[in-house]
Amino acid sequence: MIREVRTTLTIADDVLKELKRLARQSDRPMTEVANDMLRAGLATLREPPRRQRTYKESPISMGEPQVDLTKALALAAEIEDEEHLRKYQLRK
Repeated sequence: MIREVRTTLTIADDVLKELKRLARQSDRPMTEVANDMLRAGLATLREPPRRQRTYKESPISMGEPQVDLTKALALAAEIEDEEHLRKYQLRK
């Protein structure tokens, strides 16, 4: 038998709204829903973290650059300027 203790918690408004919604949806008291949610959250903290799958990148050769990359920022600015001009002309 689970012993119940009455206590006071300060709950964020969004959390309270969600608890009330879940209680209405499941036709259960909010206290019961809150206890279930707290148990579920605490159980995930006890579980060891899941191992992330490692992601491997395979490099591929793209060949020699088609433009001089020593002035890459100037080239990017020029391309951006051209795009702004094109968009401006479309608005007319």
